[in-house]
Amino acid sequence: MSSLAAPVHDRGITTLTLDAPARRNALSAELVGELAEALDACADDSAVRAVVLTHTGTTFCAGADLKSPADPGEFVALLRKIVALPKPVVGRVTGHVRAGGLGLLGACDIAVAGPGASFALTESRLGLAPAVISLTLLPRLERSAAARYFLTGERFDAAEAARISLVTLAAGDPAGTAAPGEGADEVDKALEPVLDGLRRASAQGLMASKQLVTATVLESFDQHAEDLVALSTALFASDDAREGMTAFLERRDPAWVW
Repeated sequence: MSSLAAPVHDRGITTLTLDAPARRNALSAELVGELAEALDACADDSAVRAVVLTHTGTTFCAGADLKSPADPGEFVALLRKIVALPKPVVGRVTGHVRAGGLGLLGACDIAVAGPGASFALTESRLGLAPAVISLTLLPRLERSAAARYFLTGERFDAAEAARISLVTLAAGDPAGTAAPGEGADEVDKALEPVLDGLRRASAQGLMASKQLVTATVLESFDQHAEDLVALSTALFASDDAREGMTAFLERRDPAWVW
């Protein structure tokens, strides 16, 4: 079964939907590979003006698939592909985003999150660090916010995500009671002027404009990606990570919690 729904095309906008809700759209090798192939197809298709990246279920992306994780190098290549894609990529979020899922969202050029969205960088609680995803997150986030959420793993909502520049805007009432996966109408309404603006721009104009915005991010990939992949690999192989991931799967606190 595919982890990515069939692309949907609508007046120059192609929607790619993460579609493994039973696995919380976790970053398996399968999902990373399928998404990379779909992005390549969008890059080569002159009828595609922009890409919307969204999800089914209550979770946009839960981060690494602990049972069948993608290779860190392949995940970095996917993030770079999104950043370097000659067409804008727009994130559409109505549910949970965790760990590596924030890196995926950070690679998008524009992102809109609804009142049912929530976010957390949970790596430190698993004996890991947001190593490779720092390539897309650190250029976006306020430094003080990056320090807080990288270190503590606290959960935050869409309004806070917009305040710290993780997402472009929060749709709907941030004080509302929307459950994860709800609020799609508010998100789609907020996206209307964004997608209209992209449809009014020329492909050349979009490509050249995106290159201006992403140039320094791509330089960071070229300079630091290899070292960060090595760090991520070492952390995943550590005793702390084994304890952290085992505790997570067993639904208990890891040994270091006081």
